[in-house]
Amino acid sequence: MPFAVNLRRLAATFVVFLATAAGALGANQKIVVVGDSLSSGYGLGQAPSWVALLEERLAKEGYGYEVVNASIAGDTSAGGLSRLPRLLENHDPALVILELGGNDGLRGQPVASLRANLEKMIELAKDSGARVLLAGIQIPPNYGQTYTRALSQVYPDLAAAHDVLLLEFLLDGVALNPALMQGDGLHPNAAGQKVIYENVWRILEPLL
Repeated sequence: MPFAVNLRRLAATFVVFLATAAGALGANQKIVVVGDSLSSGYGLGQAPSWVALLEERLAKEGYGYEVVNASIAGDTSAGGLSRLPRLLENHDPALVILELGGNDGLRGQPVASLRANLEKMIELAKDSGARVLLAGIQIPPNYGQTYTRALSQVYPDLAAAHDVLLLEFLLDGVALNPALMQGDGLHPNAAGQKVIYENVWRILEPLL
């Protein structure tokens, strides 16, 4: 009987050790989200964005990461690229989530420019020692199917070329669903943010 009791105690201690170690892995480390209005909380009022929901879960489950939301409504890949060096210097993140390109597409900017900007951002983040999660974007076919397909293909191409994590479509399960979108048809509402959060978590959790 004493042996069985000691074995249970040892098992319990080991579980506590694993939980503590998991939290320590993320202790004092940061996740920086560089995005646009899809990540900044545009139009949500007091409702949390998917970034805030991610931060809440990381804290609740003891992962220890601090989330820095460096997203700006209306930002483009060029804007994100101009801001990234200082963000890397100031925060030294363990992970960078790149969510940009929607405004490039809506403005009809060259796909080659989007590709070059995102590629440089990936390189800068990796050179700093951070892992990268690239969030793909798709846009309505305002500029034709050829342009739309070329833009959406940028993300899997870059992810494969640079061996980074890929969320193929940030708004998977949200876009085109009026119940999950704000009145403008472009930005997710509070319910849509929860779906986006789950999309990101599905890719991010195995890494954590």
